[in-house]
Amino acid sequence: MIPAAFDYERAESADHALELLAQHGEDAKLLAGGHSLLPMMKVRLAEPTVLIDIGKVGELAGVRDGGDHVAIGAGTKHEAVHFDDLIAQHCPLLGHAAGEVGDPQVRHMGTIGGSVSHGDPASDLPSVLVALGASFVIRGPQGERTVAADDFFKSLFETDLGPGDLLTEIRVPKLGGRGWSYLKFNPRAQDWAVVGVAVVGGNGDGTRVALTNMGERPLRAAGVEQALASGASARDAAAHADEGTNPVSDPLGSADYRRALSKVLVRRALEEAASR
Repeated sequence: MIPAAFDYERAESADHALELLAQHGEDAKLLAGGHSLLPMMKVRLAEPTVLIDIGKVGELAGVRDGGDHVAIGAGTKHEAVHFDDLIAQHCPLLGHAAGEVGDPQVRHMGTIGGSVSHGDPASDLPSVLVALGASFVIRGPQGERTVAADDFFKSLFETDLGPGDLLTEIRVPKLGGRGWSYLKFNPRAQDWAVVGVAVVGGNGDGTRVALTNMGERPLRAAGVEQALASGASARDAAAHADEGTNPVSDPLGSADYRRALSKVLVRRALEEAASR
């Protein structure tokens, strides 16, 4: 497959990227690692007339201690997130999940911000960031704003980002010793998750559970969370895993199969998180 013709611009800074977005309008797309956008361009599901390359903008990469949170530049590669010491200490769930993304080539080129901005409900990191209660820092024509992960993902490939916006940073609250788990089922290591489950907490009130590939966006398993808050066991709470979901049927599994699988994975993830 060959993408449609496009022009190429390289941004020298975040401000320069915003200037280029304003100049080229809605027909422009940002390019970081390219492992989300380029496959869509090859099958003509995306046809930008201009690509703005932000892959070399150093200010968008790196991890820092933000006090009560860990701040991760949107341009940070998956592999850097996977092996970062600060993330391993304070947000080990995120480091673990980053190591589950695709294959080594994808992890060395793809970025956390690119994965988030793409808004694919089958991606690992969006649901993990929802479970973690992360927030996203966005710069745009109206200045800077911060959006909670629960509010950022709107629908299939649709997020809170406007055509002139740039995601600059992901802020992840420190776990502080809370249990965690991310489990997914996929046919091969590099495949998208048929279903995935991210858990922060593990038992009792305050546990957060998010689902991968169970709807048009990352979903909170509200029925599971409410059951746990009422004192239900992991097995009983997991019976509510598919409530409020809308999984698709595709060659990897029917909607009913995904609903059944979500209950199994939620139970296992809750048990694993409670044991940490």
